[in-house]
Amino acid sequence: MERKFSDQELVRRQKLADLEEKGINPWGERFERTHTSKGVKQYAEPYTKEELEANPYRVKIAGRLMFIRKMGKASFAHLQDQDGQIQIFITRDGVGEDVYNLFKSADLGDIVGIEGVVFRTQTNEITIRVEKYTHLVKSLRPFPEKFHGLTDVEERSRRRYVDLIVNEEPRRVAFLRPAILKELRNFMDNLGYVEVETPVLSSLLGGAAARPFVTHHNTLDKDFYLRIATEIPLKKLIVGGMEKVYEIGRLFRNEGMDTTHNPEFTTMEAYLAYGNLDDMYELMENLVRDLAVNVVGKTTLVWNGHEIDLKPSFRKVHMVDLIKEVTGVDFWKEMTLDEAKAIAKEHNIKVEPHFTVGHIINEFFEEFCEATLIQPTFVYGHPLEITPLAKKSSDPRFTLRFELFICSYEMCNAYSELNDPLDQRERFEEQLKARELGDEEANDIDEDFLMALEYGMPPTGGIGIGIDRLVMFLSEQNSIREVILFPTMRDK
Repeated sequence: MERKFSDQELVRRQKLADLEEKGINPWGERFERTHTSKGVKQYAEPYTKEELEANPYRVKIAGRLMFIRKMGKASFAHLQDQDGQIQIFITRDGVGEDVYNLFKSADLGDIVGIEGVVFRTQTNEITIRVEKYTHLVKSLRPFPEKFHGLTDVEERSRRRYVDLIVNEEPRRVAFLRPAILKELRNFMDNLGYVEVETPVLSSLLGGAAARPFVTHHNTLDKDFYLRIATEIPLKKLIVGGMEKVYEIGRLFRNEGMDTTHNPEFTTMEAYLAYGNLDDMYELMENLVRDLAVNVVGKTTLVWNGHEIDLKPSFRKVHMVDLIKEVTGVDFWKEMTLDEAKAIAKEHNIKVEPHFTVGHIINEFFEEFCEATLIQPTFVYGHPLEITPLAKKSSDPRFTLRFELFICSYEMCNAYSELNDPLDQRERFEEQLKARELGDEEANDIDEDFLMALEYGMPPTGGIGIGIDRLVMFLSEQNSIREVILFPTMRDK
């Protein structure tokens, strides 16, 4: 179907034809810049109006026209580049009548290059007096009509390129995220960890409880999964003698989408040979505080309406103690599955066919306790049945595992890693039984991983951190779509 252009689009297309008629390339050529808007301001900031006039400073910058105030013989405009906006002042006498008319035919969104001298206006605003004006790129679409740009969250996510042009906050977050990742790598590298890469395609499902995306390899005529975790290949590297490893990578889980979930997302997993859960407590708490101080510049953040203070030591609490604290139900008591089901029924907890006592404990935690965890809290002691890859604690019903919660959201998952191949095989077999009872997230038996464990894996501490949620917290954003440049979206 032929696209119908709006009146504004028709006008812009006519201006495109006018440029071509004048011999001006509407799509531009290379333009050499000497400064960005930020660099111009940094240079001019120390100087007064008189000092700038006495010592002319010439700059070349390029960017997008975001505001134009056209007057008779002189006009003002705002030019936006990666670093922000700066005001330009252009006159007919300064650039000549033909060039001035070229400027006056420009639209918001056009990309231009300018050369000129830095000065301060009567209101003391740092501005560039244009001496040379170069048209670079014609914008054929007008910006959204609302003054503050796109406000519809769905549309902003679909047209992120427009969102980044017209809204300042998304630009801030877009540059904050790589700064966080850079500091995260710096933090891990300084601790002696080595960054590695592991396969995205896997013939087995393992490393987490999640539903996978399935794809097909034509040459091998075999189905593969997009990885749901990086855990098992990283542990194989620990077996191989790489004693401190981490990977920042994309994972894929064929699950729902909401303000904290996207089907493809980023994690960091790290493993420390000869370590345990205590090392992971220390790593996580120090990492969060380091990122807050060195990237964000503060240790008190506001997230989802709560003020979060990172200065005090993070609280540690056993899952069963927390359930008792919130609900009064004591799961420390030995009980049969039927007794646990009766307690679940009293509290309106739905029991699935594959549930054991451990599953019911976890359901109680998720239903009643997660929402109470506002300040940073390590919850440890997860039931054995939901943790197939962690060591048992002194009470064999529970494991040496913790999760960090902030504002009721899980931020990481850490284990004293299970390195007993015999115990690991039993856990995998229990996972298969759970799958037969309807658990679609149960793991496969990974024979190659079991073989690796039989060669001997040192006692190991491991952690997986959700990078998207961590960036959400540090950038004080309430939706995962604000921290992923191109989130997965439903069709319009």
